[in-house]
Amino acid sequence: MIQSELLFEFDKKFNCPVIGTDEAGRGPAAGGVFAAAVSFSKITKGLINDLEILNDSKKLTPKKRESIYEIIKNNTNNKIVCIEVDEIERINILNSSLKAMNIACSGLMPEENTLILVDGNKLIKDFAYSQKFIIKGDSQSASIAAASILAKVSRDRYMTRLHEEFPMYNWAKNAGYLTQEHLRAIDKYGLCKYHRPSFLRKHFAKTNCNQTNK
Repeated sequence: MIQSELLFEFDKKFNCPVIGTDEAGRGPAAGGVFAAAVSFSKITKGLINDLEILNDSKKLTPKKRESIYEIIKNNTNNKIVCIEVDEIERINILNSSLKAMNIACSGLMPEENTLILVDGNKLIKDFAYSQKFIIKGDSQSASIAAASILAKVSRDRYMTRLHEEFPMYNWAKNAGYLTQEHLRAIDKYGLCKYHRPSFLRKHFAKTNCNQTNK
């Protein structure tokens, strides 16, 4: 049995329509956090074969994620949401991630008997639909794995666009994570409007360097 078939079998065991949701971008210190919601309305043998490599986005190379992004987009009901930096700073990253999932899933207008499968160990707050969290769900559930691909690819493309505006941070490569290269650029150029200041307090406390926003 191929990997994707195992993932679809996991979703099938709930005996009801499911929507999977996952986020990308909780850890970086720059850029928004993305969430995607995915529901497979029609699952065929051909689709399972086309998505043979479907898995947790972190286990796939960027090239492999890109290779199945459009297949997922074109064969599912899906919604992708970004919560930007100003709101992350206002309500914190966990609440921003859950809010993005809430908006994405609600946007698909689930049927009454639909179950929302949430990757991780937290349930979505203030949510009107039945839900179940699945720890490491992106490596178990087809719908969560597909959502993880949409969220990750969408965010990587977004960070590449931000890189064009602020190339000195090399976000096209580091996606906003605090690599040594990124930290050196922050020390040299300060923060820009896409940085998350709350993620850099410890660094600035340690280095006592300038936090000037650009």
